[in-house]
Parts: sequence; structure tokens; C-alpha cells
Amino acid sequence: MIVVTAVEAQNRFGDLIDQAQREPIEITRRGRPVAYVVCEHDHKALQDLNTRREKAVSWYANYRRATATSPEAAALTDADIDRLVHELRFRNARHSSPAFVPTR
Repeated sequence: MIVVTAVEAQNRFGDLIDQAQREPIEITRRGRPVAYVVCEHDHKALQDLNTRREKAVSWYANYRRATATSPEAAALTDADIDRLVHELRFRNARHSSPAFVPTR
């Protein structure tokens, strides 16, 4: 990525637009990044990524609301869920072993 100061970017803006078609340009002020110049394709890709992320967050929030129906489920901590998952895995592993013979 090309890095230029704000003063340099102001003096060479036309050149930076041309260079941004090949790679993003970082503009700094007092040694800190303050802006970026990117081509339209990269900007659209970033917008699409942001849109997909927002949809995923919304879907997950709706999913959590739909599945958190009981107060008991809502009160579970991450540690509780981990413990339950490990118990289920242990139980399933024990029942799927070839030595297991179910009784009726």
C-alpha cells in the first residue's frame, strides 16, 4: 500500500486517483492514518462485505430472540453451554462405540 502525507496527497491528488486504480493509498497526518483512496471496485467490495455482515448480525439477533424462549435457557452461561456440549459429546461417543450393545 502506498502511504503519503496529507500535504503530498493535496498536491498530487490527480496522480493518487490514478495510482488508486492499482492499489489503495493511505493518507497520513502527523504520522497517523486519516484517510484512504481506493478504486470504485474495492469500495463496492467493502460495501458488499459490510452489507453481508449487517445481515448476518441481524439474522443472528433474530435467531437468538427466537430460541431464547425459556428463562432457563436465557440464564445459561457460556460455561453451562460448554459443559452441556461436552456431556452430550461424551454420551454420544460412548453410545457409538462398537462395544456398545443396547439393551431393551
